Amino acid sequence: MADTNQKNRVLVTGGGSGIGLAIAKKFTERGDQVTVAGRDPKKLKAAGLDHVIMDVADPASVRAALDRIGDIDIFIANAGAAATAPALKTTQDTWDRMLAVNLTSVYLCAQAAIPGMVDRGWGRFIAIASTASLKGYAYSGAYAAAKHGVLGWIKSLAIELAKSGVTANAICPGFTDTPLIDNALNMVAAKTGRGKDDALDAFVKTNPMGRLVKPSEVAAAALWLASDEAAAVNGQAIVIDGGEVVS
Repeated sequence: MADTNQKNRVLVTGGGSGIGLAIAKKFTERGDQVTVAGRDPKKLKAAGLDHVIMDVADPASVRAALDRIGDIDIFIANAGAAATAPALKTTQDTWDRMLAVNLTSVYLCAQAAIPGMVDRGWGRFIAIASTASLKGYAYSGAYAAAKHGVLGWIKSLAIELAKSGVTANAICPGFTDTPLIDNALNMVAAKTGRGKDDALDAFVKTNPMGRLVKPSEVAAAALWLASDEAAAVNGQAIVIDGGEVVS
């Protein structure tokens, strides 16, 4: 942070619910100036925070949002979406959409936000990736490909930014207790006739702790990565999954 007497300006994409909202609240509690971005005005307004409409896959929309907000010190690239299909039955439309929302969006946000951080000599760019950045999941090929790409982009950014005072890192949560997971449980239950509890078991069985990750646990990691104490943490994938990836 260039001036510790000033509050950081924080932007969280996909900040209207779930992990994004948990992160936004955590930084707000710390006293930072937080804006949440997304495409749903109703959801953003319900978050009760400063907000801006942004389509993270549209470069003009990203640029317009940042022009409206001004300089960003900490950028949390959280927006994303998941779609499921067998790998060899994944349509190109689904493939293109998964790459646009989950990968191209991080590229666009970095190009728009990081130059100003470099000019000021301090900044944090944090992408919310996934355990699907580190391993494959059946029926999630396009999503996993996009999330793997996020890590490649973050690692390359980190090397180029290493002497600038700006860091680039990723957080890789496992299955997390968010509306996205709740919707997935409802879909599984509807398609299979199984109860939601049975569907939930399928999500948590890969987590050695036997539970979903809490959004607040992901938010705490983001807060740490954004701190001066984490200044030497660069190009990393911080995994929050109860031990799933290493089990």
